[in-house]
Amino acid sequence: MNYQALLTKYPIISDQIDRTAMAVVLRELELILEKGVEGDVTEFGCYIGTTSVFIRRILDGAGQSSKRRFYAYDSFVGLPEKTTADNSTAGTQFKGGELTISKNQFLNTFYKARLSPPITYKAWFKDLSATQLPDKLAYAFLDSDFYESIIDSLELVWPRLSVGGVITIDDYERTALPGVTKAVLHFFIGKNIALHHEHGIAIIKKL
Repeated sequence: MNYQALLTKYPIISDQIDRTAMAVVLRELELILEKGVEGDVTEFGCYIGTTSVFIRRILDGAGQSSKRRFYAYDSFVGLPEKTTADNSTAGTQFKGGELTISKNQFLNTFYKARLSPPITYKAWFKDLSATQLPDKLAYAFLDSDFYESIIDSLELVWPRLSVGGVITIDDYERTALPGVTKAVLHFFIGKNIALHHEHGIAIIKKL
C-alpha cells in the first residue's frame, strides 16, 4: 500500500502536521526505499507519533522493517525554550514546555495501531551519544520547531546520511517558527546538497 492509500485509509491523529505535508514526507521516504539508498530511518521530534506510525506503515508495507531499523528521538518533556533566532512577528506561540507527551503515550500509539514501535530514545538531541544513533542513515524526518533543536539534529544526521539520502524538515518558511529556516540555511552553507520545499516541508538531498 503506497503513501496515498495509507493516507486515505488511516487518520492523522494530531494537528501538528496536515495531510498535504504528511504526503510529502511519506513520498520522499518511499522514493528512498525504491532507490535502495543504504541506511536506516530516523525521526527527531515525534510528539504523540502522528508521523511515526505512517513511517512504520511505509516500512512494513515495503517489506523493509527487517532490513532497516527505525529510530525515534524526543525529549518527551515538551518544547525547549526559544532563543532569539526563534523570535517571530507572528507572536509568542510555541512556548517552552508545550506539546508535552510521555514516552509511554508515544509507544501506546503504536500498540493501539498494532504496529511495532521504533527504537525510541528520550533525550534532548544535544545529549545523545553515538551509541544511541545508527551508523548510517538513508532518510530522516526532523520536526523540532526551533533553531537550536534543528541544528542539533542536523549535526547528528548529516555525517551519517548516505549519498543520495534525504532529510525532510517540517515548518520550513513558517512565519511562526523562523528558527527552522534559519537553521537549515546556516547549516548547509558550503555543503553539497539539493534543496527545495513543498507545503512547508524542506527536502534536502545529499549529493
